[in-house]
Amino acid sequence: MRRILKYFKPFSLLLIAAVALLFVQASADLALPDYMADIVNIGIQQGGVDSPLPTAMSPKTFERISIFMTAEEYADVQAQYTLIESGDSAYLAEYPALADGAIYLLQNVDDETRASLEAILSKPLLMVFGLEQASQSPESAAMLFPDGGFDLAKLPPGMDIFDAMKMMPAEKMTEISTALDERFSALGGEKAIRQAASRAVLAEYETLGMDTESIQRGYILHVGGIMLLISLISAFASITVGLFGAKIAAGVARDLRRDLYERVMHFSGAEFSRFSTASLITRSTNDITQIQTVTAMFVRLMFFAPIIGAGAIIHALDKSTSMWWIIVLAVVLLLSMIGTIFSIAVPKFKLIQKLIDRLNLVARENLVGMMVVRAFGREKHEEKRFDTANVELTDTNLFVNRVFVVIMPFMMLIMNGATMLIIWVGAHQVAQAQMQVGDMMAFMQYAMQVVFAFMMLSMLFITFPRADVSANRVADILETPITIFDPENPKHF
Repeated sequence: MRRILKYFKPFSLLLIAAVALLFVQASADLALPDYMADIVNIGIQQGGVDSPLPTAMSPKTFERISIFMTAEEYADVQAQYTLIESGDSAYLAEYPALADGAIYLLQNVDDETRASLEAILSKPLLMVFGLEQASQSPESAAMLFPDGGFDLAKLPPGMDIFDAMKMMPAEKMTEISTALDERFSALGGEKAIRQAASRAVLAEYETLGMDTESIQRGYILHVGGIMLLISLISAFASITVGLFGAKIAAGVARDLRRDLYERVMHFSGAEFSRFSTASLITRSTNDITQIQTVTAMFVRLMFFAPIIGAGAIIHALDKSTSMWWIIVLAVVLLLSMIGTIFSIAVPKFKLIQKLIDRLNLVARENLVGMMVVRAFGREKHEEKRFDTANVELTDTNLFVNRVFVVIMPFMMLIMNGATMLIIWVGAHQVAQAQMQVGDMMAFMQYAMQVVFAFMMLSMLFITFPRADVSANRVADILETPITIFDPENPKHF
């Protein structure tokens, strides 16, 4: 193909624009699984609460979380919340609990302050929520204190667990806080703690009488709207790249045909003796069509596949670093399959072009010499010649197509096998609170994107040799020196 690269130069701007749009499309496609994970993790599992920082708390909860904070932390939290007195009509519709009592309302805070408050409140909120569940269920208490370090059955009748904790010695309180902290830390890291704390915030919202269904619905619709917008951007980029690729491919093919025709028109008998007429016809039609087809594929896939593949690997490892081997296994199996097919099919590509030349030659000889063939009664012989050339070309094409037809079933087998492995391994990690369900689903999609990226590259590399053969055949014509040409200053008679 490098022998005809100069024909791509007039389309450099279109090619640059196509590559830029491919970056946009790849970025959009890579963002969608993340948003899907957010819908599952936050929209469904957390009820649409995307932050462990509650916008409102009851005075009872506000007092209880102070048990698990230092005085400095409690002061920082208290400084960012405003006490709204009972019956305030400005907030009553959103917070129905105001009808019965006051609430603490979060002030407008910047991102840095919000992050600081989230870090302070995540575990205290989770501890309060866990103890509230434990006080209502002996099973929950046993799970929270598996070593029996704090027996809720020993509390005096009617005594609140939090009132009891306030009366405990500092050493005992530190021991319980440490035990709870270790218990919650075993959930699987900051992400799991953040998710569990968000559920505690959701429970607090329900206590305040807030419309939690509206919160969940609003979050899902918001993220879904973003996904729809990203999908439209991706579709626009894909359509535009396809248009640019078609223009580049058609333009290159047009210029090649024009120059090839002009070159052949200046051929003398010496040049025609090197290339048969049938071969010239094949090179100006079938070979240039092969170049045009692969050029369109090249513009679309050669840049997109590496971008989407590399990006998907990075995003997948961000979701889970322990399942990288599944992606590697799928890619190795895919490349092994493609390599085998490549070694079998590629040698046939050169043969196909020669067989097309042969078929054109036989057909042309038969048409040109039709009267002679009929005069000598050689119709059966010519039919046999054509049938032989036709059968050879057909058999070769069938062989190549039969080799390629196994790609899709094997690819689906590899993809489905990888999906099963991801679900199997991911389910165990979800059960151990090491991974969220949405992250597992996103990892699955990223793994499929990686497989598809390698698949696209492999298909491009398989079809490229055939186009390279065609490009060399066309370049042979374009680079053939003319032995007889018109003088620059012809003499007139």
